[in-house]
Amino acid sequence: MIKPNKISTKIKLIGALLIFLMASVIVTTIYLNQQNIKDALVINIAGKQRMLTQKIAKNIFYTYYNSTQDFYELNSASDEFINGLNTLKHGDHDKGILVAPTNKISNQLVEVSKLWEKFYEDVQNFKLLSSSDVKKTEELESTVASIYKHNTILLDNVDKLVTMYTNHSEDKTNFIKSFQYSSGAILFLLFIYSLMQLKAIESHVDSFMQYSKMLVDNEDISNLTPIKLEAESESEIVEVSDTINCFINKINSAVGYSNEALLQSQKASSKLEELTDEFDTILVELKDKSLASKHLNNSEDMVIESTEELINSTKKLTNLKKELDKLIKSCQELKS
Repeated sequence: MIKPNKISTKIKLIGALLIFLMASVIVTTIYLNQQNIKDALVINIAGKQRMLTQKIAKNIFYTYYNSTQDFYELNSASDEFINGLNTLKHGDHDKGILVAPTNKISNQLVEVSKLWEKFYEDVQNFKLLSSSDVKKTEELESTVASIYKHNTILLDNVDKLVTMYTNHSEDKTNFIKSFQYSSGAILFLLFIYSLMQLKAIESHVDSFMQYSKMLVDNEDISNLTPIKLEAESESEIVEVSDTINCFINKINSAVGYSNEALLQSQKASSKLEELTDEFDTILVELKDKSLASKHLNNSEDMVIESTEELINSTKKLTNLKKELDKLIKSCQELKS
């Protein structure tokens, strides 16, 4: 199970967030820049449509007033307009152009297509009437007037379409800027958070090292105080501290057993000294046979009591040896 309070976990989490955020910024920026390049191509096509409508109208008026039947430029401009309109409506996989990106643009393309159909119909009628052997002046004039009328409407709608594509591209550019600013702010906050976490880790490690140094420099091991850590300390430091505290508790326990055994030994020694003095007194007073029995009984009681004290001392010393053996084993485990 992952421990969120581990130093390694914190470092990995911060690193993962930094990598993810930076990768997201790079990938998103590259993608949107590529889209902007394609948008520029689309805007160029839409802008060219506007120019082509003017070129078609200009060519018609030139042909009409000069009474020529050269429709090469007219046909070329018409075909180019049709190809451009189809590209905008259906996209172009080879050029990386997608279909209309929004419903408004799609609806505007439909409107332009309808206007173009009427305009193109007038253009075709103009070519038929102009190339006809029978001059139909009134019909030709009516067709030219219709072309002039519909050209203005078509031009306005194509211009509106160009504006829509331009605004859509600018919105993407603004989104890139906003995304970059937001990412920069998040990176800054993440940087501050990283510094705070590293500062906290440094503080916890420093406290632990200060205590360890104090423990090494302390010559009196009779009453060692276990280390106390903050609740939010990292798990690695907590684990090491628990090990040291266990070691300290064993030392304190061994010292306690040692002190108690020493006290019992002192009591036994005192009893033995009293017993020796009593025997000396008995030897002096043996001359008085009436008191011999009494002194012997007292001496027997003191010997029994001293023996019990020595047995207790032996048990205490045995327990002390066991605790010291455990302490040595713990030290060996820590070294390994």
